[in-house]
Amino acid sequence: MSENQVAVKVEHVSKFFKLPTESTHSLRTALVNRFKGIKGYKEQHVLRDINFEVNKGDFFGIVGRNGSGKSTLLKIISQIYVPEKGQVTIDGKVVSFIELGVGFNPELTGRENVYMNGAMLGFTTEEIDAMYDDIVEFAELKEFMNQKLKNYSSGMQVRLAFSVAIKAQGDILILDEVLAVGDEAFQRKCNDYFMERKKSGKTTILVTHDMGAVKKYCNRAVLIENGLVKAYGDPSDVANQYSLDNTVIQVQSKVEEVQDEIEEIPTIYAENLQVKLLSEKQITPNDQIEFEISYDVVQDIESYIVFSLTDIDRNIWMYNDNSYDMMTQGIGHKSFRYKCSIDSVNDMKLKLVVTILGKSKEMLAFADTENSPLIVVNRNDIASDDFSAQDSASGILQRNGSWEILSD
Repeated sequence: MSENQVAVKVEHVSKFFKLPTESTHSLRTALVNRFKGIKGYKEQHVLRDINFEVNKGDFFGIVGRNGSGKSTLLKIISQIYVPEKGQVTIDGKVVSFIELGVGFNPELTGRENVYMNGAMLGFTTEEIDAMYDDIVEFAELKEFMNQKLKNYSSGMQVRLAFSVAIKAQGDILILDEVLAVGDEAFQRKCNDYFMERKKSGKTTILVTHDMGAVKKYCNRAVLIENGLVKAYGDPSDVANQYSLDNTVIQVQSKVEEVQDEIEEIPTIYAENLQVKLLSEKQITPNDQIEFEISYDVVQDIESYIVFSLTDIDRNIWMYNDNSYDMMTQGIGHKSFRYKCSIDSVNDMKLKLVVTILGKSKEMLAFADTENSPLIVVNRNDIASDDFSAQDSASGILQRNGSWEILSD
C-alpha cells in the first residue's frame, strides 16, 4: 500500500501518565525529594510501541477490554493527547465522537450547540449551514432545536452529538462506543448509516466491545491488550481472539466459584483428573469437539465420567452427558476420548466441565480451572445479520457423541 493510500499511520506510539504517590505542599520538600531521587509519582504505561495503519476507505475496528488503552489511542489519533514516543500521521480531516458532552453547553439551545460543536471540529459557519438540516433530520429533533440542551433527555443529547459527528463532512470519522445510541428505531437508522458508509469507501475508525459489529462492518481490526497489539488484520480473527480471551477470564471465575461451593471430599477414591482438549479452541458449528479424559482410581470401586458443555453467557447446559455409559471398575489409570457434534449452535462461548462420580452418584473428582477447557463457536455465516446465539439453541442438545476407551 503506497503512502498516499494510508489515512492513519501509527508508528511506535507509547503513552504513560504520571500518577502522584504523595501530596507535597512545600517547594522545599519537593526540591529535597528531587535531590534524593524521590519522584513523588509513578508512571502508568497505557500504550507500548503501538504500530498499525488504517488505509483510505477502511472501516477499521479497535477492540480490547476496559483499561487496555483504546480510548487513549483514539485521543492520540484525534490529537487530544501527545504520545511520549512515536508518532501518528494523518492524511485528511478528522471528525471524532469520543466522549458525549465534549463541546456542548447545557445553557445553549440545540441549534447553538450544533454550531459551537461544529466550530470545535474545525468547520466554518457556512459549512455548518450546509449540513445543519441533515444533522437535525438524522437526530429527529426538529421540534426541540430552539430549546436549551439542559432540557433534553440523555438520549436526545446523545442523538444530537452523534448526528453532528456523522454528518460533519470529514475525511476520517472516529467513533468510540456509539452502537447503543438512542432507542431501537434510532439504532436501526445508525445501522443503515454504517452500512452505507462502508459501501461508500469513506474511512471510519470504530471502537467497540460488540464483536458482531466488528465482523459486520469492519474490513480490518486491531486488538489492544495491556497497551500492546495482540492481534491485527482480519476482523473475524481479531474478534474471535477477543471473545476467546474474555471467555478464559469468565471460565476461570465461574469454575472457581463452583469449586468454592463443593464440599471437601472426605475419602479419596480418584485423583489426577486431567482433561485435554484435542480439537481447536475456536471452531465453527461444522466442526466436532474432541477431548481426552484421564484419571487414577485408587480404591476398588465403580466410577463414571459425567460432563457438560455450558453456555457461559446464559449459564445453561447446551450439552450434557450423564448417561453413565462409561462405567469402570477396579484400581488403576483410566483414559477415554470423546467426540461430539454441536451443529445446532453458533456464536457461543462454551465451558467443558468434567466430574467423576461413583456408583451411587457420589462425587469422586471434579476438574479444576486448568482442566475445564473453553470452546468458542464462531458463526460461519457472517453475511446473515439476523442470526444470533439466542436463535440457535434454547436448551440441551441431543446427545450425539461417542466414547473411545484408550486404556484401562
